[in-house]
Amino acid sequence: MKSSTIFDYPLFALGFRAFFGLAGLSALILIVLWNAIFKGELTLSNYFANTYWHAHEMLLGYSVAVIAGFLLTAVRNWTGRPTLTGDQLAGLCLLWLYGRIVPFYAGLLPDALIALIDFSFLPALAYQISKPIMQVRQYRNLIFIGLLLLLALGNGLIHAETLGIQENSAWPGIQMVVATIIIMILVIAGRVFPFFTERGLPGARVVRNPIMDGLSIAAAALVFGLQLFNISGIVLALIAVLAVAVNIIRVAGWYVQRIWYVPLLWVLYIGYGWVILGFGLTAFSAYELVAPTLALHAFTVGGIGVLTLGMMARVSLGHTGRALRVSNAMAIGFVLINVAALFRVLLPIALPDWYGVLVYVSTLSWLATFSLFVFVYAPILTTARIDGQEG
Repeated sequence: MKSSTIFDYPLFALGFRAFFGLAGLSALILIVLWNAIFKGELTLSNYFANTYWHAHEMLLGYSVAVIAGFLLTAVRNWTGRPTLTGDQLAGLCLLWLYGRIVPFYAGLLPDALIALIDFSFLPALAYQISKPIMQVRQYRNLIFIGLLLLLALGNGLIHAETLGIQENSAWPGIQMVVATIIIMILVIAGRVFPFFTERGLPGARVVRNPIMDGLSIAAAALVFGLQLFNISGIVLALIAVLAVAVNIIRVAGWYVQRIWYVPLLWVLYIGYGWVILGFGLTAFSAYELVAPTLALHAFTVGGIGVLTLGMMARVSLGHTGRALRVSNAMAIGFVLINVAALFRVLLPIALPDWYGVLVYVSTLSWLATFSLFVFVYAPILTTARIDGQEG
């Protein structure tokens, strides 16, 4: 008789369980550490410079954990083939976790080893995702392999400057990572928003427009490409306005007024709205009417933060056999994550003298949000499906 091990427990039954759990915990721990470092209350030896560490960990730590959990789960659905479970999934999780820890061992471990450990996660994830996709020849899904490798390239640019291999490559690397995550969000949105809307609202029918899907992604890629090459002014402003317009038209085709009665839907649509606002603020920043960091945080705190929370909440319920209804506590969390974005992005425009206070309130709202997520979803992620099925 085979004895059970820790890897046989539900936490390692499917990718979303372990990685969404890690994402939720990291969203708390990383922001607590950053807040203490930002305020000068904590000094830690780190492989990265402080500002680069914050950006790196929120993008290539938290956000990539959500991406890993989503793709390891979605690819199994798309292909009908198994993805990592058990000890292999735990090994990939440990690789991600080591990437978060080893930067604090700078001076004790060689910098090259720290970089290698962190860098290796995304290629490893891309390889594992590609196997079932190639087995069933779903070549259209290879776009996600390309996007994962772009994330790895951006990460490599950050490490190149940190290691002294390349000068001034870290910021372009961060820009590339943000751009790739937003483009990945736009690709996934075209697949899941119409489905989630029709599934969540009986009788609803949404408009799917492949042309607008392509235009929205192309316009976004142009905006980020111009920024990567430091092209601003009227060219960037016009393309950013185009990105706003095509994405509004795209979302309008999916929109059904009844979404406002379903938190699992409105959180996703509001998250998409923050992405659109990011393009709008990019247009203003091209003429130095607002700080570029506000556009950046519209994409990150607003777009990435709100959408990843909404996706984790929805995917976790659906793939554990539960009804697609969030608790009141999680609905409050959806409000709080948007409050965090509001205080980090929009209110500093109107109240610049209150910037420090606004960032502090944003931080508290973010921490409250993910405290609720961990509290509500830890039991869901660590227990078996309620319908008795695998996963």
